[in-house]
Amino acid sequence: MKFTVIGISDHPQPFFSPEILQVIREGRVFSGGKRHHGIVAPLMPSDAEWIDITVPLDDVFSQYHDHVIVFASGDPLFCGFANTIRRKMPEAEIHVYPYLNALQMLAHRLLLPYHDMRIVSLTGRPWPAFDQALIERCEKIGILTDREHTPQTIAQRMIDYGYTYYRMHVGEHLGNPSLERVSTLCLEEAAKSDFTLPNCVILTPCAPVPPRIFGIPESDFTLLNGREKMITKMPLRLLTLQALSLPQRQVMWDIGFCTGSVSIEARMQFPHLQVVAFEIRPECEAIIHDNCRRFGIPGIDVHIGDFLQEDLGGLPHPDAVFIGGHGGQLKEIMARVATVLSDDGIIVMNSVTSPAVHTDSHRLFDEACTQLGLTQLPPLRIVLNDHNPIEILKCRK
Repeated sequence: MKFTVIGISDHPQPFFSPEILQVIREGRVFSGGKRHHGIVAPLMPSDAEWIDITVPLDDVFSQYHDHVIVFASGDPLFCGFANTIRRKMPEAEIHVYPYLNALQMLAHRLLLPYHDMRIVSLTGRPWPAFDQALIERCEKIGILTDREHTPQTIAQRMIDYGYTYYRMHVGEHLGNPSLERVSTLCLEEAAKSDFTLPNCVILTPCAPVPPRIFGIPESDFTLLNGREKMITKMPLRLLTLQALSLPQRQVMWDIGFCTGSVSIEARMQFPHLQVVAFEIRPECEAIIHDNCRRFGIPGIDVHIGDFLQEDLGGLPHPDAVFIGGHGGQLKEIMARVATVLSDDGIIVMNSVTSPAVHTDSHRLFDEACTQLGLTQLPPLRIVLNDHNPIEILKCRK
């Protein structure tokens, strides 16, 4: 299989070099989006075969044969279709003729240097990469949009989580002299405006970007019934995250999240993490969402109900698990976790060690590790001020 991928803009009369025009004249099988077809149809041979690029892509690739000439927006290697070809047909021969991508064109219209811009594609993709860029406080973010992730929905998500120190630049139909429009708006204006497709977005600061907090004071959280004892204290929380080895982890489960302090701190310090949080008490759902908005942490996947009855089938398998509450069913919870925990995955929980506090969590943890064949690591004992001693228990699959 051979592919020639030609980047184009939204201009209704595109300019192509003589070399590209020769490729088009000699082609027989062509492909691209419907919008691309409308632009390049006058240049194609009369007997040309056209294959629309639509979902599912497997159906599209099953139609490809011989030498396919593909038209794609901008630079086909910039979050573009040439990457899809490489993934679907790694042995295929590919030649690319790039054009400026949409974010480059928008930066040029704004006279904005873009060498330091974080690029996020939301075209057919969910929010995590965008959420990560926000949590990391990137000062310049370029976003490729789609019909669901529009400038309006992006602006509203930023407002909901307190990222109001950005302004939004929107480029519509870039490269089309009659339809192109570039707008610069505050987020409140963008959330109430309408924009036509195709478009893209660049975010730049309109006020100083606040630093990321390292260690959120427990007094800053919304608490369950105002009870400070129901939240993991900040120093213990940071030591717990260290025990989970989160820099090299991808998916963390927080079982018994209560206020959500561990989940939120994990996402704050390690924004690449996919965090799934479980809690049996329904009143905690509003609390974690309030705390997520308070600290600017979108993207935590919250589940309310009995963890032992939860359908885990559609969830990403964890490689780090924190058990913050177990309701006396620690061994059952650990047994269920062990069925989905990734190889070399870690389980951590905190156990009160004071004899004045009746608890057998440490014993149950030891017994569960033995029964499940989990390797225990040395616990860490810590005393915070006049609080009861705590042991951070850890095991590995």
